Amino acid sequence: MGLFKNYVSQTRKPEGKLGKMMLNGMNSGHAKMADWGLSHLKTIVPERIIDLGCGGGRNAGELLKKYPSALGTAVDYSSLSVEKASDYNKDIINAGRLEVRQGDVSALDIPDGKFDLATAFETIYFWPGLERCFVEVARILKDGGYFMIVNESDGTDAASLKFEKIIDGMKCYTTEQITEALREAGFSKIKTDHHKTKSWITVIAKK
Repeated sequence: MGLFKNYVSQTRKPEGKLGKMMLNGMNSGHAKMADWGLSHLKTIVPERIIDLGCGGGRNAGELLKKYPSALGTAVDYSSLSVEKASDYNKDIINAGRLEVRQGDVSALDIPDGKFDLATAFETIYFWPGLERCFVEVARILKDGGYFMIVNESDGTDAASLKFEKIIDGMKCYTTEQITEALREAGFSKIKTDHHKTKSWITVIAKK
């Protein structure tokens, strides 16, 4: 149980050998869920995108494939994630389209109103207070910009609630809780979707 807990706890801030193993699995293990979330971006055409809690970097790369004229930034709290995401996206980085950097979502070292679209895949479980962090996301978005959250857990599924008890600092949220925190942070026109057969959720909010 000790080794298992140490391994799954790497989802919060990957470090060391176990962290490398976790990151290697993140890109492939969450791909279908992430692509389902990306399918909700039907009318948005952003010029600048930021992926928060980028993990292994796969989703930042997919966003820039979806929007070939856009520029991107990927941010993660873990230096190991920054390393992995940079290696995964080295071609896009070398082309000058993506910057990968270490950062804390509750205090981003980024100018106001820089991005048209912010995304967060499988990461808000570990953010230090939803409203506090959502306010920071709103700050770096342009007026009329969008924030998309994609989670594997809808806040009620048994598997995720089990992990919530194992992983320190993890909190699963329902769409209602996420929507309330977004509204408190100043977002409007919030739309939610729940997968027909899975616990996956997507939330898109406009600043």
